[in-house]
Amino acid sequence: MPVRTTSTSATLADVFGYAEFRPHQAEIIDAIIAGHDAFVLMPTGGGKSLCFQIPALHRAGTAIVVSPLISLMKDQVDALCANGVAAAVLNSSQAAEQSSEVLSRLRAGELDLLYVSPERLVTDGFLQQLTRIELALFAIDEAHCVSQWGHDFRPEYVQLGCLRTRFPHVPVVALTATADEQTRTDVLRQLNLPEARTFVTGFDRPNIRYAAAYKIKPAAQLLDFLKQHDGESGIVYALSRRRVEEVAEKLRDVGVRAGAYHAGMNAVARARVQEAFMGDRLDVVVATVAFGMGIDKPDVRFVVHYDMPKSIEGYYQETGRAGRDGLPAEALMLWSMQDVMTSKGFIDAVANEEQRRIETHKLNSMIAFAEALSCRRRALLGYFGEELTEDCGNCDVCSDPPETYDATIDAQKALSAVYRLSERFGMGYVVDVLRGSEGQRILENGHDALSVYGIGGEYSKDEWTSIFRQLIHRGYLRVDVAEYSTLKLNATAAAVLRGEEDVRLARPPAPRPTAEKPPKSAKRARSLALETDEQAELFERLRELRRELAEERSVPAYVVFADAALADMARRQPTTPEEFLLVSGVGKAKLEQYGEVFLRAIAGS
Repeated sequence: MPVRTTSTSATLADVFGYAEFRPHQAEIIDAIIAGHDAFVLMPTGGGKSLCFQIPALHRAGTAIVVSPLISLMKDQVDALCANGVAAAVLNSSQAAEQSSEVLSRLRAGELDLLYVSPERLVTDGFLQQLTRIELALFAIDEAHCVSQWGHDFRPEYVQLGCLRTRFPHVPVVALTATADEQTRTDVLRQLNLPEARTFVTGFDRPNIRYAAAYKIKPAAQLLDFLKQHDGESGIVYALSRRRVEEVAEKLRDVGVRAGAYHAGMNAVARARVQEAFMGDRLDVVVATVAFGMGIDKPDVRFVVHYDMPKSIEGYYQETGRAGRDGLPAEALMLWSMQDVMTSKGFIDAVANEEQRRIETHKLNSMIAFAEALSCRRRALLGYFGEELTEDCGNCDVCSDPPETYDATIDAQKALSAVYRLSERFGMGYVVDVLRGSEGQRILENGHDALSVYGIGGEYSKDEWTSIFRQLIHRGYLRVDVAEYSTLKLNATAAAVLRGEEDVRLARPPAPRPTAEKPPKSAKRARSLALETDEQAELFERLRELRRELAEERSVPAYVVFADAALADMARRQPTTPEEFLLVSGVGKAKLEQYGEVFLRAIAGS
């Protein structure tokens, strides 16, 4: 394919229909076009795909994109083709004739991008074919799968480290939405990218409202939440196949257009559910995490976890399915101590001691998030090493703050205990010392002789654990995962220990009988963004037109236009092709395909 001589900004507008880059995109794109390796950590919905798709159009040759799921590849290729980009997919679901045709186009240099699975890419035969063609770049999506520290480790991803050796002059870009510092370091090591430029654009998704509620009557809590999202697209995650089937059936019984999705279903049944959801014929999919990385639907308005996830990384990525279009979305997590015990049971069954340690740390962090009594977003971002300087105002804790108290003395006791123990022990041990435990390990270590031993006997173990977790969220302490989850003092702890700074913490609240009702639903927030009832009604008409066109073309609804584009049409109400091109998400190919029919609909004819 010919290399584009226009600017990257012109490509962004002409091909993808956007007027300007999101933060950091232009910098990342320029680095890759210049031939540099890159590691890109960008939140879901932040525009990761453009970071390799635009360089693919500006560098000579074909870009090879590694993607973990067939459904994800197909959806991304459909969207690219709709924008006039020469893209194709090569996977095991294709007939021999289809695969042969794609390979012929690859050898002829007719493809801008080719999406492949990691298993297909690393076969000797395919790698040998790649040595005979011009390559623009390698893009490794969902790169956290490379690392055992990641939440979705896949052994076949590790083999991708051969790319840097076999193709030394082809830039490699690794991309993910979720990876802590340990995972990032491991990914770069496994992929042999020591010189890669690292771009960490932040984890915050300010349009998502986070909430968690202890399970009292989970089915009723879920229905109460769904009443606020009638007719909207959403995902409900559950940990077991049986639970998925039960919840989906209950939702259908009360009139919710819901489908079940899990790995125990055959491929045809799973595809049918996913296609119905992508085409807006189903509102809710109840799923295990098998319904994960393949979801590229921008107008998901909510994600509910019916059971507590096993890790913050998994939770973050799954909730990231909501609000990819930037419009308001909600994430609700229901959890119980039974969920905790179930996850601990899975961890105890892991044979590898190091992996058990990693998984235990991840579960404890998830429990801390569920129990958070201060801003939930600060706790979430803090896990990834990102500090939020003030409370977010868009989570359940901020909306309904718990009772607080002057915890300065308690904080000093906790921080002093960490210091006196030379920052060499984990939370459970430090709490036992504070409470004066006569455990054998404490006595053998002589820690019953420390000045902090027994000074916290007035609190239970759970109460001290809550205090420590809040101190971690507030940035006074950190957990050193690489050193067996020991507690370490941050620089900010010094002022508290010297009595120069007061600390207020939250008291644990009583369990609530039902999930909290958000101050406004995502649907209402979207209508407010449209300013008038007339615009809201036009939006719904355009949404129905989009559904019909998507069904005719057998593509997901968002491939026609995302909700954000329809909302912009409803606000602008363009009357000419030139005005239609100004709509966010409308490029030249979309204008040619859909401009006339949407302009007629906007005009009301």
